[in-house]
Amino acid sequence: MTTKPKARKFRIRRTPSAEDEALVGQLPGERHTSVAPKGPAAPPPEEAQTDLPDSEPPRTGEITSAREMSTGASIDEIRNEGLTGRQLRMARRVAQKNGLAPTSDFDAVRLLRARGIDPFQRASILELVTNDQNQDDAGELVPAKGRNLDNPRVQLPQTVPMQTTLPSAQLSPADRRTEEIMRIQRDIGKRRRRKLLLLLTRLAAFVFLPTLLAGYYYYAVATPMYSTKSEFLILSADGGGGAGGLSGLLPSQFATGQDAIATQSYLLSKDAMLRLDRDVGFRDHFSQPWIDPLQRLDPDASNEKAYKLYKKYMKIGYDPTEGVLRMEVSTANPEVSAEFSRKLIDYAEERVDDLSKRKREDALESSTESLAQAKTDRREAQRQLVVMQEGTVLDPQGEITNIRSLIGNVELQLQEKQLALNTQLNNARPNSARVEALTSEIEVLKREQIKQRARLTDAGEGNSSLASQTADIQMAQADLLTADMVLQAALESQRMSSSEASKQVRYLTVSVRPVASQDAAYPRSFENTILAFLVFAGIYLMISLTASILREQVSS
Repeated sequence: MTTKPKARKFRIRRTPSAEDEALVGQLPGERHTSVAPKGPAAPPPEEAQTDLPDSEPPRTGEITSAREMSTGASIDEIRNEGLTGRQLRMARRVAQKNGLAPTSDFDAVRLLRARGIDPFQRASILELVTNDQNQDDAGELVPAKGRNLDNPRVQLPQTVPMQTTLPSAQLSPADRRTEEIMRIQRDIGKRRRRKLLLLLTRLAAFVFLPTLLAGYYYYAVATPMYSTKSEFLILSADGGGGAGGLSGLLPSQFATGQDAIATQSYLLSKDAMLRLDRDVGFRDHFSQPWIDPLQRLDPDASNEKAYKLYKKYMKIGYDPTEGVLRMEVSTANPEVSAEFSRKLIDYAEERVDDLSKRKREDALESSTESLAQAKTDRREAQRQLVVMQEGTVLDPQGEITNIRSLIGNVELQLQEKQLALNTQLNNARPNSARVEALTSEIEVLKREQIKQRARLTDAGEGNSSLASQTADIQMAQADLLTADMVLQAALESQRMSSSEASKQVRYLTVSVRPVASQDAAYPRSFENTILAFLVFAGIYLMISLTASILREQVSS
């Protein structure tokens, strides 16, 4: 049998905390009134004073045994319930008011639940607050032993319930926390709505309004422009074009690519604009008063402004894979647009002819000059040969041949006479007459031989030697032969240059002729409006990002 120990009674000198006051104010339907105490109550001498922290209320009651502690819910299960610190402190105070002595806050909850008391009901809290009114004005608790229950004497301010049907003026901590959360949510929502409103205002000012103005201009103000499209290409005479050994291997579009690019550059040049203005009045057409101000050209505008407008409405593109030049001309009148296109095609054809003519002239000029010089040199060599032949022997080589033949005959006769003379001299009694005759003939033949040889090497009166004349004539003949060879080469070069020049001829062929359109091609209202929106949105986005980055850098 377990003996129940006697509970110790003590009092604690304690000042009421703000938590107790808030707990009193949480009771619904009551309004508390403070009553001034009549005088301080003297504490009994037999009670000891013990100072404890404010967070720990005075302990009065009985200490339970280990058997009673094991009958309730375990402390671990209560700890896992996730009770707040306020609830645990309240449970401790309720346990103390009910005469229990818990060892901890969780033990207080366990002891109360073991006795069938819910420490978190309003009835328990009301009883706890009502019993707290036994404190004196200094915050001292009056022990139960010193009270007169038959004739109680009020020493502390106490609350007097006035009306139980009215709601409390103060909120519970949970309601207050809920109200704070709702107020924070409302404040966040208000800030979000304000930021959203500012964002919409900025978007309306910097994106939507400019887009609306641009759309109004494209749909209601802009003058419709009619475009005329045409296509033409440049071909060479032989279909290949170009000079060199690889010219026949290149397609026509690559062989004439330089001419096509040159033609495109000319059509987009200021020279073509000025010529078009002189022929068909380009400036006059775009200076008409019924054209909208953004597209109208001032009558006294400079050539640079007119050229800027010309490049805007004259679009010419070159496709190198097909070798086709595509041209689009836009004007406020479809007939004028077609007329401008035809004029520009004529200018392109003239430019192509000029380019090929220059190439042909450059190819033929050098060959023509070489041929003329070769003819002159050949004529001069022929004249020199004729002059030399007229001044000397007509055929020095034949003359030399004849002289050499005559010298050979003389030498043969001289040899025969010499043999005959030797024969006569070998006789015992030679015939003197015959010997003299043979000797005379030998002498004559020798003199003839010397004379004929002199004709070959010795110069005569006013004339050079036959050998010298022969050499001069041979040199003149060699010069004539060289002149003939040069003339032949010049003729061949002239022929090849003519052939190459014929290959350099370029023809401009119009594959798609300009035809006046019936419907306006510009402005493209929807596409231009969407493009304006994207441009303004991109500009606003870039400015916003830049401002945000700068603000972050400055704030950091």
